[in-house]
Amino acid sequence: MSRSSAQPDTQAILRHWREAVPNDRLAHLVKDATRALVRALTMRLAEHAVSFGHWTFLRILWEGDRLTQRELSERAGVMEPTTFSALKAMERLGYIRRRKFTGDRKKVYVLLTAKGRSLRRVLVPLAEDVNRIAVRGVKPAAIATTRGVLISIIENMARDETAIDMKMPSTRALAGLKRKAPGRRPKSGKS
Repeated sequence: MSRSSAQPDTQAILRHWREAVPNDRLAHLVKDATRALVRALTMRLAEHAVSFGHWTFLRILWEGDRLTQRELSERAGVMEPTTFSALKAMERLGYIRRRKFTGDRKKVYVLLTAKGRSLRRVLVPLAEDVNRIAVRGVKPAAIATTRGVLISIIENMARDETAIDMKMPSTRALAGLKRKAPGRRPKSGKS
């Protein structure tokens, strides 16, 4: 997508926030800001043939690999089938290898290759550039306040999740809930 075609979308989003619903829910504003940041980074990553999904896993692995697929899923905040598919592709690209170790043949560990590790030098500066662009013209005190607020939101939502003792349902579980929705009959053909 060219830069000129992205401009009207951005203008519409800004008009929405400044004029239409200046006091809309914070979650929507955070989502739109996230979308803009992800879009900017995705375009830069694409120049190096790296998808945003792979970036997410690489960032975690650069901090310490030899994680299980399950641990990687949890840290990335995605379901295990999504992680499995991404890791398969990343292995084909030569970024990682998956390995089982003696003593625990059930767990599959993810290890960075030299190629996967070397991407850090190329890709991290792209993310740093996006962050610099995002806060251009914003006072350091406002950035610090925003960071503090966002960290508080994350902490509050984590406490809420713990307090209500609920887990994020899998896609498969959600599909099952849809079939069991109130007022619907099961597809078994029995009445």
